[in-house]
Amino acid sequence: QVQLAEYGGGSVAARGSLKISCIVSRSLYSLYWVGWFRQAPGREREGVAAIYTSPGIGVYADSVKGRFTISQDVAKKMVHLQMDNLQPEDTAMYYCAALTTRPATTFQALGTADYNTWGQGTQVTVSS
Repeated sequence: QVQLAEYGGGSVAARGSLKISCIVSRSLYSLYWVGWFRQAPGREREGVAAIYTSPGIGVYADSVKGRFTISQDVAKKMVHLQMDNLQPEDTAMYYCAALTTRPATTFQALGTADYNTWGQGTQVTVSS
């Protein structure tokens, strides 16, 4: 069973940058997808970015495209989310999630339904 742990959250002023990371308890290649999701108070959890671990291709929500970059460090078993030009609307709890089984044909990389393992989250707060 895989375990995920996020770290790196914090507070930053608008237009600032922050990098959050997810530590995975086993090889990234044993997973299919690792995604970053966020949930603000009173809102549903939404997909931000996800990476197909082999071959390491990322996908992004339109709201963060061009500002956020997902990457992986296979040797360290980590997945990072570099967040630039942060805005107050990016304030949320950010969660790392993994899909450990072969994706169904209906799988959506930025959808929450198919990911079967979740971390505890790390808070990101952006002040105006």
